[in-house]
Amino acid sequence: MTRNVGIAVLIVGIIAIVFGSIFIYQGVAKNNLLVTAMQHEKITLGIDQDRLSAGELIDTAREAEIAGDTVRDHRHKIAPTYGDLLGGKKFDPSNLEQLKYAQALNLENYLYLAVLGFGLIQVVLASGVFMILTGLALCGMGLVLRRLRME
Repeated sequence: MTRNVGIAVLIVGIIAIVFGSIFIYQGVAKNNLLVTAMQHEKITLGIDQDRLSAGELIDTAREAEIAGDTVRDHRHKIAPTYGDLLGGKKFDPSNLEQLKYAQALNLENYLYLAVLGFGLIQVVLASGVFMILTGLALCGMGLVLRRLRME
């Protein structure tokens, strides 16, 4: 019976290591995808002139959050809320103020979505590392149980 438990624990440990590796691979792949997408957009809002001349673009969660906050501040200078902007009327794309507000809202949402994406990537990577560590511990326990059975 102990031998079978040892083998079962080993199998569960190996499965945990495999799943952890998949989580880490997916986290790294999605991080690269998000960074590449942000670099293609070439958003530089909030980056100081020295870093801008060095070719720095927004490509991290912190930079995206700062830029999103900046866009929100600028958008609030146009109108505090979308309802205030419209004043009870429908959106009019020929109205430049409403158009600027809508474009700022889209950019702000894009940047905050990037912040959330980077955060989720960190959770996935941490989960993958935890799964691998748990899998290694389970494999070690499975080997100990098998060795105890042999004695």
